[in-house]
Amino acid sequence: MSAPTSRLLTLLSLLQTRRDWPGSVLAERLEVSHRTVRRDVDRLREMGYNIQATMGPEGGYRLEAGNELPPLLFDDDQVLALAVALQTATASGVGIEEASLRALTTIRQVMPSRLRHRLDALAFTALPSRPGDAVPATVAPDVLVAISAAVRAHEVLRFDYASRATTADDVTAPPRRVEPHHLVTAQGRWYLLAWDLDRDEWRLFRADRMTPRVPTGPRFAPRNVPGGDVGEYVSARFKGSDQVNRWPCYGKVILHLPAREALPFAGDGIVEELGPDRCTLEVGSWSWVALAAALNRFDTDINVISPPQLQHAFGVLAARNAATSTG
Repeated sequence: MSAPTSRLLTLLSLLQTRRDWPGSVLAERLEVSHRTVRRDVDRLREMGYNIQATMGPEGGYRLEAGNELPPLLFDDDQVLALAVALQTATASGVGIEEASLRALTTIRQVMPSRLRHRLDALAFTALPSRPGDAVPATVAPDVLVAISAAVRAHEVLRFDYASRATTADDVTAPPRRVEPHHLVTAQGRWYLLAWDLDRDEWRLFRADRMTPRVPTGPRFAPRNVPGGDVGEYVSARFKGSDQVNRWPCYGKVILHLPAREALPFAGDGIVEELGPDRCTLEVGSWSWVALAAALNRFDTDINVISPPQLQHAFGVLAARNAATSTG
């Protein structure tokens, strides 16, 4: 049987995988006697683990929450998941950035080299979350690692790209050819910022729709991202702009609502109180009609302060709604 220390780690790993373990099953899995299992459980208790004895014909053990955080044991996939989550948390904007960075540094220091290499292979930029996040999309870790590896090696990446109406298995179009520059995560989704060799322009590709092909292509000289800041450029693209991280259509209105009632639904807009029953809201969208439609979600009287395009958009929206109701 393995050394006592190794056996303790194995026992702890087993206790973390299910709620109750009969003593006889633990003894069989560890290839030791019941007495040795009891002795090992006592050692884990001395280390701070709250392990309760369970009643029953055979008796057993259960790992419970304790008053203090004891040393934890993670498998390889859990370590990588935790490290990626901590990298993402550094851009969360909720005041835990420094703590996340320190925790990530601590974990990386004790990682086995095989895990450190896998983590280093997955380099990405995390953008701060914003209101109206998209529905998260699942991406296979191997896809992210393949994309990141091509980015780090500055090698042309070929991949099949599924449309919104298809899945990766349904793709029949020729593979895309791009110069991959940055892997980005934002709003629960993963994106590749790349120079499209067939269209000669910067493009954003959703990683959950990508199926990378091997081998990768020749090396390329990296290009400068417009504006020089990946986060600002990608955020601008999300807002329908090619350069400036700002909505192309931006207006200011008076809402006949208390500011406290408007704030939870203001998104990234700016709310200012005008009195007990009114407030102003400055907010943007990708088009004037889309902005007018978004403002209607407040279900209250609205006075447009500026600009005239927003006032006109409300008229367009009203005409469309009238046509829909009479058609």
